[in-house]
Amino acid sequence: MREQTAPIVVVGAGIVGVATALYLQRDGLDVTLIDRGAPGDGTSYGNAGVLASNSIVPVNAPGLWRKAPGMLRDPDGPLSLRWSYLPRLAPWLARYLRNCRPDRVEKTASALAGIVSDSLEEHQALARGTAAEAWIAPSDYVFLYTGRDAYDGDAYGWGLRKAHGYTWDELDGDALGAYDPQLGKLGTFAVRCPDHGHIKDPGRYVKDLARHFEQGSGHVLRATVDDVIIENGAVTGVVADGQRIACCKLVVTAGAWSGPLAAKLGLKVPLESERGYHLEFFAPSWMPRAPTMIASGKFVITPMDGRLRAAGLVEFGGLDAPAQQKTSEKLLRLVRRALPNLTFSTHTSWMGHRPAPADSVPLIGAAPSVSGAFVGFGHHHIGLTAGPRTGRLLAGLISGRRPNFDLAPYDPGRFS
Repeated sequence: MREQTAPIVVVGAGIVGVATALYLQRDGLDVTLIDRGAPGDGTSYGNAGVLASNSIVPVNAPGLWRKAPGMLRDPDGPLSLRWSYLPRLAPWLARYLRNCRPDRVEKTASALAGIVSDSLEEHQALARGTAAEAWIAPSDYVFLYTGRDAYDGDAYGWGLRKAHGYTWDELDGDALGAYDPQLGKLGTFAVRCPDHGHIKDPGRYVKDLARHFEQGSGHVLRATVDDVIIENGAVTGVVADGQRIACCKLVVTAGAWSGPLAAKLGLKVPLESERGYHLEFFAPSWMPRAPTMIASGKFVITPMDGRLRAAGLVEFGGLDAPAQQKTSEKLLRLVRRALPNLTFSTHTSWMGHRPAPADSVPLIGAAPSVSGAFVGFGHHHIGLTAGPRTGRLLAGLISGRRPNFDLAPYDPGRFS
């Protein structure tokens, strides 16, 4: 691998792709990073910014199939659907709901714990010696409830976390007010999860990592990869904007857009876009002490550089439809309801695409039927959290290091 005749091509310049490219570069390899947009402009820009090391409970937890109709009927519920998209969504949705069984969810939680539990340390290792270090903030992760009864209603998820060794502190009454006086006014019960972190500007963080990659003689190309060239069972290049680019290895890390390229590698992946929204409030009158999940509205508020970001909601409508103004307005209503005293100078809105495989577990590893092809996508809600570890695992596989880690749960061929 160190005597390359062509570069390694990484398709997708979000956190997973940039981390992969950086770790390959640190192994002394020639790497070209290709994306149709600038690095860090996609979901890696718009996420909640939390290094959520305890985010091992998938959205499709037990009981979702019973709750979903009520969520869809509720104008302020956390779930929405473009009904015209339902016929295309239905096959994926059927598989997604089948994975709500407790036995499946427990396997999913174990798989997710394996790639998120040390997220803060993974980000610190990735960013060490780069300008991106400045954006990493060690912090707690807080879940705010209206009361202990609401917390008890989430017992299944907290039980999964406990089973995987996560710990937390319960903050009630005066203890909550002492921790964060404003949170004490907004709820009566909270859970403080230590040893987490957040990124104060996710988009700029990824751009700083990509800039460091370029300064180290990495190549960044802005183009759309349309095809993969396979000769004698091995990948030998890609076609980007009509131009053939030779490569010795290929890594697909294109998030929700990875499906068509994965199909060219022989992978049949039930993958959907779970559309997420955020609002940013500039010059806010209050910043939380730590990223906080507002449990009643199913959204997260994160202190960022000069602004407060509120991110969340789940919408199904595919990759092509534009953002819905009514969904942004829903999130704004939820924020105003949860934070009635918040004032700010202005706010902006955004919508992006979370890559959601039907079993909520990302695909990480080698494509089984094409030599030299690897994938790292399908991270659902944990892309930022798991990005550095995913990149390190992929770089290790490509460089010939056997990981001291069981990659079987993330097998790219498991759906084929």
